[in-house]
Amino acid sequence: ERRTAAEALEQVRPQGQAVVWTSGSSGRARGVELGFEGPQASARAAARRLDLSPDDVWLCTLSPAHVGGLALVSRAVLLGCTLALPGPWDTDAVWWWLERGVTHLSVVPTQLLRLLEARPGAAPPSSLRCVLVGGAHAPAELVRRALDAGWPLALTYGMTEMTSQVATAPPDLVRRKPATVGPPLDGVELRIAGGGELLVRGATRALRYVGPDAPPLADDEGWIHTGDLAHLDADGHLWITGRRVDRIVSGGVTVHATEVEDVLVAHPAVAQACVAGVPHPEWGEVVGAAVVGVEGEFDLDDVAAYARERLSAAKRPRRWLVLAELPTNAVGKVNRRRVRALLERDARVGAG
Repeated sequence: ERRTAAEALEQVRPQGQAVVWTSGSSGRARGVELGFEGPQASARAAARRLDLSPDDVWLCTLSPAHVGGLALVSRAVLLGCTLALPGPWDTDAVWWWLERGVTHLSVVPTQLLRLLEARPGAAPPSSLRCVLVGGAHAPAELVRRALDAGWPLALTYGMTEMTSQVATAPPDLVRRKPATVGPPLDGVELRIAGGGELLVRGATRALRYVGPDAPPLADDEGWIHTGDLAHLDADGHLWITGRRVDRIVSGGVTVHATEVEDVLVAHPAVAQACVAGVPHPEWGEVVGAAVVGVEGEFDLDDVAAYARERLSAAKRPRRWLVLAELPTNAVGKVNRRRVRALLERDARVGAG
C-alpha cells in the first residue's frame, strides 16, 4: 500500500543544519542558517498542497546552493521520491527529460520562458503533472502562454528565510486565478503591514542570518519583514504586487516595476522586460526599461508607442535599453541591480 507523503515524513528525524545564501537579486545577499525542523515542515506542507508522493519524479533544475534547489533535495530525501540530476541548465536537455517521464519540474520564470521559446505552442508530455514556478515575478503574459499550451503551472511565493515556499497555488487554482500565488502553506502565517508590506512567520522559519554584522532575522513577535508588497483577496489568496525597493517615484507618482513589465511583455515582439528607476534632475526618477526582443520582429519605436497607449505619463518608460538577454544571477533570476546600472549608463533617451 502506497504511503502518503505526510506519513513518510513522520518517520524522519534527522539532526544537523545548513547555511544557504539569499539570491541578492534586489539587495545584498545574506547567509541564512536553516535547522532541520524548517525543511521538514516545508516539505510536509508542500506535500499536502501539491499532493506529492514517493512516486513523483522531480527534475533538479535549480542549484542546491540556494534554497529552491536545496528544497528539491530535502523533499526527495524526506518523501522518498526520485530526483533526476540533469546538470547545469540546458533547455534541450530539460525537454529530453520531460519526454522520459518526469512528473514534476521547478523553475524560475526565465527558465519557463526558455522552454516555451524552444518549442513554441508545444504542450508538455502528459506525464508532467506540475511545474512549480517561483523565485521571481512571473509576468502575466508568460503565465497565459504556458496555460494556453497546457502547462500545469503551480505559482509559488517563497524566500530563503522561510525555507522556500510561503504560499503556493496548485495548478487547478492557477487556471482559475492566473496571477495569485494562493493561500499560505500549512503552518505559515501572513500579515499585510502598513504600506502594503508582507510579513510572514511560522514553522518553516529559518534560524538566523549568519555573519558578524548580521541583523535579526525577525522582529520581537517572530515576523519576518519581507520587503515585498502584497494583498490578500476575499478567499485568503495572496497576490504579490512588487518589491518595496523596486518602487519608482516619478514626480510624486509611485510606479511599481512589475506593472510596467507586464504591459511591455504583453507586446508580441517583447520576449522579456526589466524596469527600474533612473535618476532624473527634475522628476527625481523616471522609468527605465531594458527589453529583449523577439528575433526579427522587434521595433523599439513600435514598443514605445504601445506603452504610451497603455500606461499613464508617469509610468511610461523614458529610458530604453535593448539587450540580447537580461543579466541574471546564479539561480537564473533577473539581476535588477545590474539592469539599473546598465540603464543609467547606456539607455537611449526619448523613445517614451
